[in-house]
Parts: sequence; C-alpha cells; structure tokens
Amino acid sequence: MTFDEFERRAREIYEGIPPELREGVAYLQVSRETVAHPTLPDVFTLGECATGEIDAERSGVHLYYGSFLELSRLYEEFDWEGELWETVTHEVRHHRESAAGEDDLEEMDYAEDENFKRREGEPFDPLFFRAGEPAGPGRWQVDGDLFVEREMDAREFASLTQLRVELDGVEHTIPRPDDLGDVHFIYPLDLCGEEHDVALVLVRRRGAWESLRGFFSGAAPEVLETEIGS
Repeated sequence: MTFDEFERRAREIYEGIPPELREGVAYLQVSRETVAHPTLPDVFTLGECATGEIDAERSGVHLYYGSFLELSRLYEEFDWEGELWETVTHEVRHHRESAAGEDDLEEMDYAEDENFKRREGEPFDPLFFRAGEPAGPGRWQVDGDLFVEREMDAREFASLTQLRVELDGVEHTIPRPDDLGDVHFIYPLDLCGEEHDVALVLVRRRGAWESLRGFFSGAAPEVLETEIGS
C-alpha cells in the first residue's frame, strides 16, 4: 500500500466512526515516520493517541506509515486493511478511556509487550496475562493466545499424575510435568495452533497470599515453560 493510499484509507476509517464516538479527538495525523520499540526487535508502534495534547479534553491520533511498511516486509501476509482499521479504532478508544479515567488499553499494551518477550524467549513478567482480556474465570487472552490459570500448592501438585483443562466445552488431560515452580507455563502442543498458543499456567499457592505479585517483589520467581505433546 502506498503512502497516499494509506492516508486516504485511514481518513475514510476515521471519518466513518460516528462523531459522538470520536468526540474530543481533534485530528488525525498520518506521517511517514517509523517508530520502533525502544527495546524489543521487530516491534513497531503503528499509532498513538496523544491524550491531552491540546487540552485536558482533546487529543490527536497519530499514525506511522513507516511502521506499517516495516511490518509488511517482515510478515508476508500482513493485513494492511485490518491493521489500519484496528489501529485507528484502538487509538480513538484510547482517547475515550483516558478521558473517562480508565486504563484498560494501557494494561493491554503492557500485556502484549510482555507476551512478545515470552514468545522471543526473553525474561518477562510471569503474571502479565492477567492484564489481558478476560475470557472466563481464570482465563485471559493476549494477542490471540489463551492463558488458563490454575493455582495449587506443592502437595496438590504432587498428588496428580495428569492435569485437566477445558476448552470450548471439551475437557482435555495432559501429563503433569516434573516440577511446579512458582509459575509454570505448560503448552499442550495438540491444543496450540500455528499462530496462537494455549497455555495452562500453574501458579504456586503459598499460604494466605493476597497477591502473587506482592510475594515476587522480594525475590525472583522460578518461572518454568514446558511443551507437552507431539
């Protein structure tokens, strides 16, 4: 997609959002700039909502054509139309949530960054998925990956030979790994797709913790990852 085509389509999408839903967004700016993530390779900022840029109630949406272009070079099946629509609507929603004092999108952005680190084998916050999109009790989605959390203590873990996880109404059993760790990501390969992961996340229960994150503030957790299946 050329820059001119990109800018024209971006404005069509923006103007197609009902005015009452983009109230307070004063403008859409499209630039040729490429905005790379400061620490993560192959991660680019596609757009930003400059909340409060004009005043406390008005913002501007910025789109970076160069970032889209870089991703299209990295991924052969890059969906220009889908990514453009998602970015414009995401940034407009960012303004509305910021104006309302909500932080759902900032939480999701954090979860997506940490999930990328997990995929790349880099150190990551082991409870990042809790900032993702709720998908049921003890379940969250981040970038299409599903995380199913189960809390247990060492005695319960030792008593099991198999673990059970329910997906779409079907219960699946998987062999129990050797170690519990503090947080253990288990990937049943038969349930994972080519593009998205399913992870059963075992979280060690230690007495009357109010928050596992609070416990981790004093010492690094033992984070394990295990693939199970063919």
